[in-house]
Amino acid sequence: MTTMHRPVGHPQLGLGLVTDHRVRLRPEIEKMEPYRQGKPAAADAFKLSSNENPFEPIPAVVEAIARSSVNRYPDSSASALRRVLAAHYSLDEGQVHIGAGSASILAQLITAAAGPGDEVVYSWRSFEAYPLLVAVAGATSVQIPNTAAHRHDLDAMAAAVTDRTRVIMVCSPNNPTGSIVTADEFTAFMAKIAPTVLVLLDEAYIEFVTDDTAVRGPTLLSSYPNLVVLRTFSKAYGLAGLRVGYALGEEYVLDAARATAIPLSVVEMAQRAAIASIEHQAELLERVATLSALRDEVWSALVDQGWSVPRPHGNFVWLPTGALTIWAAGVFADNGIVARAFAGDGLRISIGERDSVDKLLRSAAEVVRKLPTSAQTTALD
Repeated sequence: MTTMHRPVGHPQLGLGLVTDHRVRLRPEIEKMEPYRQGKPAAADAFKLSSNENPFEPIPAVVEAIARSSVNRYPDSSASALRRVLAAHYSLDEGQVHIGAGSASILAQLITAAAGPGDEVVYSWRSFEAYPLLVAVAGATSVQIPNTAAHRHDLDAMAAAVTDRTRVIMVCSPNNPTGSIVTADEFTAFMAKIAPTVLVLLDEAYIEFVTDDTAVRGPTLLSSYPNLVVLRTFSKAYGLAGLRVGYALGEEYVLDAARATAIPLSVVEMAQRAAIASIEHQAELLERVATLSALRDEVWSALVDQGWSVPRPHGNFVWLPTGALTIWAAGVFADNGIVARAFAGDGLRISIGERDSVDKLLRSAAEVVRKLPTSAQTTALD
């Protein structure tokens, strides 16, 4: 029996004949580039593209994970972890929200505060997920270019605020340029922002900061009710594979984030591992100090090579290779270093194992040797 394929359509509904069988999606989503994870590395190479912590978990974290059950749903509010963090920051439990990484909480807060017709202001280049999260919420991104020193232009960001602005995102240290916002700069900035505008201070890399002038969000929460501080266990605490982060702020704002969250997204293993990390914070921060010292060592060597590199404050360095970024990434790859390439802007290279440093610096030196004279003003002194 021959099967007849009818034309798609419904004459009774007046839809006529449809020749395009593609599912109709939101145009702004279709034209977006999905988030791309850092490329894997070959056996003899180092993957320095994802800002991961190279240290294996400490025994206490491994034990905490082993005690977790997987046949039962996790505590949806992560109440045990919230209590620990609330005590750590001297806050009420309601002022702490847990998510599957701080990026998921960013998505929840943007969705809770901004929609079609609303604007979200942030520095650019910054965390590559920002424009994706704003677009998914249906809001409009207002990107303010970084300064020539690869820092947030807070004056320009404040000037860009309109009656349509619902959210402002400040990233310190900034990913991928590594620059910080100082406490004085942030205080002056907040004085210009209406209390009805939600300000998200993204501090995913704050534990690596050794500069005493840097802003530190938790100390400012009592002064700015419209401020929410986001942090994560992925970087300094080495729990990237378990996806757990947190936000600190006013309870009613975090309740709005909780209302938009996917239920049960923070698994029990992540919650237990995070609690163990807080309980053994001193041991873990020794590792952070080691990575920060290695970062400064790499930065100094890059400067000696002639690079004009912003002072890094996270667990990565930024090479402003501009239009030659993809070519430079290839040079690093040929030398066994997988870097994160942001086409047209630069390379972000994580601080990983000490054994990776020689390859990293050898790659950087080769780029300097081969860099065309016309491009040297972009990346070199």
